[in-house]
Amino acid sequence: MVDNNTVMKSGKCIECGANEIDGLSCYEMFQFPLVWEHNDPNLYDLHFWLVSCYMIQHPSNYTKDGYNLMINLFKSAYDNKWATGYILRKNRELVSNVAKITNPLPSHKRKRVFRRCSMTIESIYRGGENNAINNINIWKETIRKDLKIYI
Repeated sequence: MVDNNTVMKSGKCIECGANEIDGLSCYEMFQFPLVWEHNDPNLYDLHFWLVSCYMIQHPSNYTKDGYNLMINLFKSAYDNKWATGYILRKNRELVSNVAKITNPLPSHKRKRVFRRCSMTIESIYRGGENNAINNINIWKETIRKDLKIYI
């Protein structure tokens, strides 16, 4: 299965390793918590973390500059325990200095590299809306540990 954002082979994402669940790619599973955010302002407060965790595990969807911006912002926000409002202001400021965030290449021309991820969007989707806040916080912790290994 190929969509504009992920390639699933044998039921697994070839970048993050998430399993296909309910016939959904990892990108399609990612859409669910984006909708759930609209039902819960506390979950919406984690929007940056949800998006950045997904983005970090799928670098082929982003330009080198866009990806590096996200890595640096994620690490700074996490390590300094920045509040949501401050993260969003910093993100707007930093993004304005990057020409292009998303990869302009068609999906089939993007270079994808598999990285074994300790946790993926699959866990957020499987956990459902009621567990999303806890699971996104766990994912954020996991990504920060993983960044020490593969970035």
